[in-house]
Amino acid sequence: MTLLRIALAQINVTVGDVQGNTSKVKEYLEKARAAQAAIVLFPELTLAGYPPEDLLLKPGFAAANWAALQSLLPHTVGLTAVVGFVDRQDDLFNAAAVLHDGQLAGIYHKSLLPNYAVFDEDRYFAQGDTPILFNLPATSSDISPKKEICFGVSVCEDIWYPAGPPEAQAAAGAELLLNISASPYQSGKIKSRERMLATRAADNVALVAFCNLVGGQDELVFDGSSVIFDERGNLLARGKSFAEDLVLAEVNIGNVFRQRLRDPRRRKDGLAEIYGDRFQRISLSPHESSAPLRLITSLASPLEPVEEVYQALVLGTRDYVRKNGFSKVTLGLSGGVDSSLVAAIAVDALSAENVIGVSMPSRYSSDHSKSDAVELARRLGIRLEVIAIEPVYQAYLDMLADVFTGTNPNEAEENLQSRARGNTLMALSNKFGWLVLTTGNKSEMAVGYATIYGDMAGGFAVIKDVPKTLVYALCQYRNEKIGEVIPESVLTKPPSAELRPNQKDTDSLPEYDILDGILAAYVEEDYSVAEIVALGFDEATVRRVIRMVDRNEYKRRQGPPGPKITTKAFGKDRRLPITNRYTG
Repeated sequence: MTLLRIALAQINVTVGDVQGNTSKVKEYLEKARAAQAAIVLFPELTLAGYPPEDLLLKPGFAAANWAALQSLLPHTVGLTAVVGFVDRQDDLFNAAAVLHDGQLAGIYHKSLLPNYAVFDEDRYFAQGDTPILFNLPATSSDISPKKEICFGVSVCEDIWYPAGPPEAQAAAGAELLLNISASPYQSGKIKSRERMLATRAADNVALVAFCNLVGGQDELVFDGSSVIFDERGNLLARGKSFAEDLVLAEVNIGNVFRQRLRDPRRRKDGLAEIYGDRFQRISLSPHESSAPLRLITSLASPLEPVEEVYQALVLGTRDYVRKNGFSKVTLGLSGGVDSSLVAAIAVDALSAENVIGVSMPSRYSSDHSKSDAVELARRLGIRLEVIAIEPVYQAYLDMLADVFTGTNPNEAEENLQSRARGNTLMALSNKFGWLVLTTGNKSEMAVGYATIYGDMAGGFAVIKDVPKTLVYALCQYRNEKIGEVIPESVLTKPPSAELRPNQKDTDSLPEYDILDGILAAYVEEDYSVAEIVALGFDEATVRRVIRMVDRNEYKRRQGPPGPKITTKAFGKDRRLPITNRYTG
């Protein structure tokens, strides 16, 4: 048999930290060598970080990438490494370098550049066309005359299309398809991505090794979850989700040839004739043969759907805080479910000693809300400051009394309380260097049930892409699977902003299960009014919700970033004009 040990180094890099990213690559090269891997893959744009956005417009950035790549060469002696970087030729390319035994063996330029959803690669990169394959001498062979392993390299989007570059590589003879990726997370994507990769492996009758980035970058979270599939689409190895990992597996290249003999499609589709002579073939020198110490296979268990989202929020929060130079965070604790969830996520991301809760009661704050905030802080083990905003609120009312004369109290007076709280948290941030976490959920952000310059004021919006109904599910997961910290009374009382006597969210909004259903259809699926009504929702309610969504785009545009976990998040994932009269 022809065995090959592959390592997938799913690492957490930082955009723009070329030196730090390069140091981490060197660290994992040594780990791969110690694990006796023959080939080790790193994620897409490893040296630059992903997405580098307008850093790519700085000429020195590409030069720094190239210098970093050159510095890796001595560290690849005895290895074949595939490393993502920015390549500057006559234009910029999203590139994968194949480093072999201390030499630069070849460079592949990404062919299919995504320019949808959160992606903007057409803004920065030229489309690549690099028909190259690599032949690596086998160190252990069966009785077949084949003595080389043929592999192709591609970058992320290239493998998502059935007729993408990996298909051509396989048709031209590649038995192993290596893909380096920065595939951002959204709920359910890990499972669907695995289905796609299994299909590519089976359709091309080739081994597929997919190395994905892990870590948080502004609104994006990368989940890792790197995988290797055999030529029949069977899972051989899987990396951890939301954590760095060196994924290892031994693959039997000889099985690819045997399976291809049994599969008549390759003889009938004509692709071998089309692509066979198109590819440049680069021969690599043999690695020193060393018998594996033992069979190694990494097979992390998949996460349940709610656990998956929770871990994405934890990783996104941790990396945003740490990578932006903060050590501690603060947030308002109202005794409600949203702030309770954000506090729990912050503690799991940063540890209790780095989280400061602030209770800011007003004349309308209920006793149970104040006591729930105290109990939550006790269970989490975090510091709690109690700063009553009543003096400030009254001062605002006194200051505005003359100009408000003759008007009835409305949202203006209510929102003064929220803005007093926002100012208080920002004062603590300025004084002590704490990053303020906001606590608004996606349902509230969608319909504008939030106070701009009040509870929207802060540096990172942890649950801005989490619908209210999912907030409750995440709280239950946290209590049941990690430790019960959120009081039951928080989960059972009716949600309220407590900005006026006996206020409830349902005074202004539909029930959240109805609201979230309408929002999912309108925001994430772009359904029309008629299509949403056809799902069984009341037409008047649908129209009211859509009006609220549309007229609050200006608020959302001014809010802080937060991790994307749904199929379409507010921000760079959903870009609508603020000035807009379309009502379809």
